[in-house]
Amino acid sequence: MTATSHFWRGVACALGGATLWGFSGACIQFLGENYAITSSFISFVRAAVAAVLFIAVVLATRREALLSLLGARAARGPLLLFGVGLYLSQITYAISIEYTNAGTATVLQATCTVFVMLFTCLRLRRAPRVPDLIGLVCALAAATLIATQGDWGVIVLPMAGLAWGIVNALSETLYIMAPQRLYGRWDRVTIISCGMVISGIAAALVWAAQAVGGGAGLSSLVPALDAVGWLALLGGVGLLGTFAAFGLFLYGVSLVGSVKGSLLGVAEPAGAMVIAALWLGTAFSGADWAGLILMAAMITLVSLSGAKGERASGATAPPAS
Repeated sequence: MTATSHFWRGVACALGGATLWGFSGACIQFLGENYAITSSFISFVRAAVAAVLFIAVVLATRREALLSLLGARAARGPLLLFGVGLYLSQITYAISIEYTNAGTATVLQATCTVFVMLFTCLRLRRAPRVPDLIGLVCALAAATLIATQGDWGVIVLPMAGLAWGIVNALSETLYIMAPQRLYGRWDRVTIISCGMVISGIAAALVWAAQAVGGGAGLSSLVPALDAVGWLALLGGVGLLGTFAAFGLFLYGVSLVGSVKGSLLGVAEPAGAMVIAALWLGTAFSGADWAGLILMAAMITLVSLSGAKGERASGATAPPAS
C-alpha cells in the first residue's frame, strides 16, 4: 500500500469515527429525553462496553503484540496518559455541559485542535502550515455555527464552565497526542485497546466512588431502562458510539497524524446534526448549512494538503496493523 492510499485510509477512518461520535450524541440525547439516566452511568457503560470488546479482539488476534506492549517499560507512561485522557474527555464534556450548555461545551471542546496544533508545532519547532491554519479556522467556525445556530447569545461562559471546557479540550489533546510515539513501534489496535481498558477502569472507579460517597449501592445508580433504552445505550453509545467510533478515529489519527486527525475530529457536530435530522426529525437551519459548507472546506483542505505531502515525500507506508 502506498503512502498516499495509507493517508486516505486514515482520513476515512477519522471521519467515520467522528460521524459515529455524532450518532452517539444523538443516542445520548434520546436517552436523556426519555429516561432518568446520569452522565456517570453513561460514561461507565460506554467505557466498559468498549474496553471488553477491545480486549476480546486483542486477546483473540494479537496476544503476542499485547504481551510485547505491556512488557515495555517505556510504553507504560504514554499508555496511562492515553487511557486517562480518553476517560477525562468524556466526563469533562458532560461536566462542561452542566455548567454551560451543549452548544458552548461543543465549541470549547473543538478548541482541542488549537492545542494539538500548538503543541505539535512546539515539539517540531516549526510554524503551522497554511492549509492547516485555514482548516483550523474553518473547523472552529463550523463547530460554532452548528453548536450555537449562529446565535452568539447562547454562548454561556461562567468561570467554572470555561475552566471545565478548557480541561475537556486539553484531555482530548492528551489522548490524541500521548500515544503518537508508540504507533511506530507497536501494533495500533493493541495500543488503542489498552488505552480503552484503562479508560474503562477509571470510569468504573468513579461510578463506584459516586455510589459509596452517596451512601447508596451500585444498583441504585442503574436506571430503569426498557429494551429500547438498553439498545440505545449498549448498541448506540457503547458499541457504535465508543468501540467503533474511538477505534476508527484513533486508528485514523495514527495514520494521518495528530494535527490533521484533530481537525477531522471536529466533524463530530456535523455528524450529530445529520443523524439527528434523519433519526429525530430535527430540521436543518441556515446556520447548519453554513457549518456543513465550512466543514466540507476544512475536510477538503486537510485531505488535499495531506495527500500532497505524502506524494511529495515518496515514502512507502508501513504495513497496516
